[in-house]
Amino acid sequence: VERAQRTHTEEFSEVTDANFNIPELNQVEKGKMIGREAAEVLGLSLRHVRRILAVYRKEGAAALAHGNRGRKPHNALDESGRKQILDLGQKTYAGCNNQHFTELLAERESIALSLLRAPKYHSRRERYPQEGMLLQTDGSRHDWLEGRGPWLTLVGAVDDATGKTPYALFREQEDAQGYFLL
Repeated sequence: VERAQRTHTEEFSEVTDANFNIPELNQVEKGKMIGREAAEVLGLSLRHVRRILAVYRKEGAAALAHGNRGRKPHNALDESGRKQILDLGQKTYAGCNNQHFTELLAERESIALSLLRAPKYHSRRERYPQEGMLLQTDGSRHDWLEGRGPWLTLVGAVDDATGKTPYALFREQEDAQGYFLL
């Protein structure tokens, strides 16, 4: 429970040899694994594993943590500026969208911010009520013959109301002719 309440920065700012452990590097150190195997397991090049090992041997596991860990970004707002902007947004400029609010802050308050963009949410579309009203088409290039022939593109149409596939065919490539044949 305590760990879940800590922030990402707090959790990783306390990196020490005791709590930051890379088993593959330990195995290489003990001679139970060679560098090439560790590189493969970690998804790194052998050269990079050797570089990491050199730092690990010299300074310990804590040296492998990123150097900016625990630091505040150079462009972050201080707490008083953050509170001022929140107060203006909730009171003086309530009802403004992000674009307009950012422009008003620049014009009237001389506060320059980058545009705060609202997240895009994809709302689910209702399916059409009747079969045949909308057919969605797409093509998928794949080794459909599992090495027994050329790669093919499956071009198909799916009915939106039922989810059934009334039409599908294989083509050498995805092209307009394939969709016309559906």
